[in-house]
Amino acid sequence: MTKITYYVKRSRRKTVGLEVTKDLQVIVRAPLKMSNREIERLVEKHTDWILKSLSRLQNASIARYEPTEEEIEDLIKRAKEMLPQKVQYYGFLMGCMPGRITITSARTRFGSCSVQNNICFSWRLMLYPEEAIDYVVVHELAHIKYKNHGMEFYKLIESILPDYKKRKALLKK
Repeated sequence: MTKITYYVKRSRRKTVGLEVTKDLQVIVRAPLKMSNREIERLVEKHTDWILKSLSRLQNASIARYEPTEEEIEDLIKRAKEMLPQKVQYYGFLMGCMPGRITITSARTRFGSCSVQNNICFSWRLMLYPEEAIDYVVVHELAHIKYKNHGMEFYKLIESILPDYKKRKALLKK
């Protein structure tokens, strides 16, 4: 059996949590009264999940591309030219327009929609194929009508992009 090195962080929490961080550390967040043996059994029970998560994160960090300053400037410029046009086009089709469109440097999400219906897009989205970019635009516009990821939300997306699942999968590559 594989021996996994992990760190325990105890707090007044009621439940136990298992986390694999981006820097490939395994952290067990445990209640103050949980015994070391219980924690050990939990880690053993979830060894397969931990190893898969470590492998996935390690592969992702190898594949992660970091553009130069010049490339970033170009990607921001492209985003500012392309995304408002796409928002205008799909917003018209969907019957929903955002208040503002902002280009950010977000690393963990390609887009977001605020309660005030302002949409942010990461310039990193420009590193993906146009089909994936269209999906993110439609996804964020759908949040203007539905502030969740419920069935109606995805029905709206599918009415505009019937192949949205294939497009969404492009973002995971």
